Order: sequence, then C-alpha cells, then structure tokens
Amino acid sequence: MTTELILRPAEPGDASVLFGLIKALAEYEKLSDAVTGNTDALKEHLFGSKPYVEAILAEYAGQAVGFALFFHNYSTFLTKPGIYLEDLFVLPEYRRQGIGKALLTHLAQLAVSRGCGRLEWSVLDWNEPAIAFYERMGADVLPDWRICRVTGDSLMSMAALTPSASDVGSR
Repeated sequence: MTTELILRPAEPGDASVLFGLIKALAEYEKLSDAVTGNTDALKEHLFGSKPYVEAILAEYAGQAVGFALFFHNYSTFLTKPGIYLEDLFVLPEYRRQGIGKALLTHLAQLAVSRGCGRLEWSVLDWNEPAIAFYERMGADVLPDWRICRVTGDSLMSMAALTPSASDVGSR
C-alpha cells in the first residue's frame, strides 16, 4: 500500500475532486443535507487571494481516496500557532490500510516543522472507530470540552447585537 500512496498538497485543479470527497464525508456522517457549499467557494478559500484553509490529498494508484483539510489557529496559553484539522476522511473501501495514519502523521510533521504547539480536531461522539483510531495515534479525547457554534440566522442575530456599556465595562 505505502508504495502506491501519495500524499500531496491540493492544487487548484483538485477542487472538484476534493469537494466530492467532502460530500462523501457528509454522507458517511449522515449530514448530506448540511452541505450547502460548492466547488467554486472551496477553490477560492483554498487558493484565492486570501486563503483560509489548506488541504492534503491522499492518492492511491492515481485515485484520490482521502483528504485532510486544516487551518492555523492560535494558543494564547502556549503563545504559539497550532493546526486545527477540520476534516480527515478516507473512503470506506480504503480504510484500515494506513491512509488515515499517514495523513495524521503528515499533519503532525507539518505542525512541528511550522513551530506549532498543538494539532487538534473534533470527533463526533458516536464515531467509536474514529475515536479508537485517534487514541491509538496518541490523541487525548477531551471529555470536558464542548464545541460552541453559531451559524445561519443565529450568527446574523448575534452580529446585529449592540453591546451595552455594562457588557463591555466602563472606564
């Protein structure tokens, strides 16, 4: 397997293949209806004038079979950048062949080479195979942290709030 596996940074011509893998991930997570983006937006966010994310493609025998999509974050306590892994996905028929491990190892190496203090990600609580895999790779699954998220109409409402003087303190 490893001789035919290639990990490489995504290129502009890969946007549609990468978006296809994102849709396969959404289907696996039973969240296909949550995919509202498109290939053009993904391409712009990966390769536009202000890139927001990066991606690594895993190719086996010339076919894209997995990916890791990530971006930098920052730890105020460490005062170091970090890498946040938004998505790691390998097509089901290619799992248990070391591809996920290769992608995660590649990202850890990238984090170290960039002087990052940590590599982190989230995992769905029902995804026991992924949790077990991450733990085998040395990750700590943090039981006392919860993700907070604001999207759609709630995001618009929050953005429209006007903080009062008591919210921001007075001088």
